[in-house]
Amino acid sequence: MERRAINPWQWQDNFGYAQAIEVAGGQRVLYCAGQTSMNADGHPQHAGDMAAQLALALDNLEAVLAAGGYRLADLVRLNYYTTDIGAFFTQFGVVGGRLAAAGCVPSSTLLGVTSLAFPELLLEIEGTAVR
Repeated sequence: MERRAINPWQWQDNFGYAQAIEVAGGQRVLYCAGQTSMNADGHPQHAGDMAAQLALALDNLEAVLAAGGYRLADLVRLNYYTTDIGAFFTQFGVVGGRLAAAGCVPSSTLLGVTSLAFPELLLEIEGTAVR
């Protein structure tokens, strides 16, 4: 499988994402539902703590990827939904560092929303992986 980042500019490099990812020769695609800071019993965790919610949401996404036979490095797209964009940017290093360590530079979208499935949730991460 070949993967090619398409970036007509360089400013996005400072944020750890690509404007587009072209995949050629991929055999499998995994579309992941949005992951949040829920425990294994489906209860929200870390109310009011953006850093902890980011870490657990990424842990949960990584668990879904692993269950399907994928890794963080296989992600080609991440969508972020948050009720607090300022706090998201302040704490994004929690996710950015792990993605960078995995060699993951996906195309991404960030959306500010008024609420998520449970009032305690501050963010949701949705991904697409290709192998």
